[in-house]
Amino acid sequence: MRQTARAIIINDNKILLMYRNKYDHEYYSLIGGGIELNETPIEALYREVFEETNLKIDQARLVIDENAGEIYGHHLIFLCRYVEGNLKLREDSIEFDLNKAGKNIFRPVWVAIDQLNSVNLLPKELKVALIDMIENGFPEQPIKLDANFNIFDKKGE
Repeated sequence: MRQTARAIIINDNKILLMYRNKYDHEYYSLIGGGIELNETPIEALYREVFEETNLKIDQARLVIDENAGEIYGHHLIFLCRYVEGNLKLREDSIEFDLNKAGKNIFRPVWVAIDQLNSVNLLPKELKVALIDMIENGFPEQPIKLDANFNIFDKKGE
């Protein structure tokens, strides 16, 4: 099963998300991607965040262990601290190349925390858990989450 490392990055009352328009289905997801062979989850996390956002992070702490099913795999989701960088999709990233084709768009964006409930963040189970953690505090030990990632769910609710 595919494994990914994903980041929760909050800075100045905003959360960093990846806006997606995948073949006319618009949604948001957490920044991150696949863990490569001989790479630790933390190494993958730092690499993916840098590739997709041009940002440096540190103090990554696992807060969610998510099972998104056979197709989407197992996601390790880390709460991270923003360190530095100017937000942009790096030109040497796979996502940048996919954007050129125009049918599978990636755009990293800061979303105001108070607007999180109104965006189509997928999977919906993650959105609910994330809003709860922001309001009530992130867990000391990672929570287990089963999620149904579905880009056809327009509302993410």
